[in-house]
Amino acid sequence: MTLDELRISLIDCQKCRLASGRTQVVFGVGNPNADIMFVGEGPGYYEDKQGEPFVGAAGKLLTELLESVGLSRQEIYIANVVKCRPPNNRDPQPDEIETCQPFLLQQIKLINPQLVCSLGNFATQTLLGQKVGITKVRGRTFQRPDFTLFPLLHPAAALHQGNLRTPLKEDFQKLKHVLDKMKNTPAHSNASDAAKPTTSDSQVEADTPPQQMDLF
Repeated sequence: MTLDELRISLIDCQKCRLASGRTQVVFGVGNPNADIMFVGEGPGYYEDKQGEPFVGAAGKLLTELLESVGLSRQEIYIANVVKCRPPNNRDPQPDEIETCQPFLLQQIKLINPQLVCSLGNFATQTLLGQKVGITKVRGRTFQRPDFTLFPLLHPAAALHQGNLRTPLKEDFQKLKHVLDKMKNTPAHSNASDAAKPTTSDSQVEADTPPQQMDLF
């Protein structure tokens, strides 16, 4: 299956309750062969209307942050944990995430990025496989079976809580360091080799209390 075939297969998805309230499925956008992928939580109002992730205020901030580290939206791929907008922008429910997760994982497999940047709690917990708070793991690399994970604060969190803007910018500067190292890493190596030291799952489990922090 190709990425476009996966997108077409989900256009009329009815697998969870979110289907009843959406305008359209927001599959993802960007370079289908990207080395770097960003994953957010789910579509908001504007994303639901336009059919693309991160097109509202948080998307504008994300674009600025990408440009600050030498990236453009055209060279990366952007997707979300859930493909349909939750009512009134509420948090996605566990069963909704569970239903949509295989599609996200299939997207990642088809794109085959070296580095996946998870924005906020839900994306990080989904891809890390642990219920950890984003403030405990942000700005660090974690080796997953097929890619390196780099959690960051969610841009929407910085818009809602102004004191998070500086930490978010710090996350992107750390990302720039990882990207610079990746450029000098042989092609057969992975992003975690470039960004050592990495953190193992067991270290996260030992160091991080199993709680969720409401920072998107």
